Amino acid sequence: MNHDSYPDSYIANILHSVKSIAMVGASAKDVRPSYIAMKYLLAKGYEVIPVNPGQAGKQILGQKVYARLADIPEPVDMVEVFRGSEALPSIVDEVLAMEPRPAVLWAQLTVRNDDAAAKAEAAGLKVVMNRCPKIEYGRHSGEIGWNGVNSRIISSKKPVAQRGYQALGIRARPQ
Repeated sequence: MNHDSYPDSYIANILHSVKSIAMVGASAKDVRPSYIAMKYLLAKGYEVIPVNPGQAGKQILGQKVYARLADIPEPVDMVEVFRGSEALPSIVDEVLAMEPRPAVLWAQLTVRNDDAAAKAEAAGLKVVMNRCPKIEYGRHSGEIGWNGVNSRIISSKKPVAQRGYQALGIRARPQ
């Protein structure tokens, strides 16, 4: 798989087939991207199981936190990684030791390790790296198609605001 770009069908198939997600690196801090993504995915009907050794036994967003993937007592469809790229090889080893094995390994934005991805793919897993399932879900569902997001160009620049009737999509009547 070319991990520089993914066909929309590949991402959409994953998002539609996955029901349960183990989120490695989930945070209890409500300003962290993992917390925000977890809250969003839960709201969309996914079962999200947080994995964080520092929070093990506690709850994040009402979900019991596990110290490691091996501690999760039920099968998961996907493992989402909110850790640095250097952690990905050891996480792949943990994923490959799971029974039953998840079908997908998803590495969050900025997380990429091609060797770890090749190992996971050789074992039959689908791999996505440097992407956010929250953003991809929103893009594929049309939820965030406004403001250039669906164009695959994400910018921190504030959009130019239209004033008056144009802001509402209404043309002013000629006088």
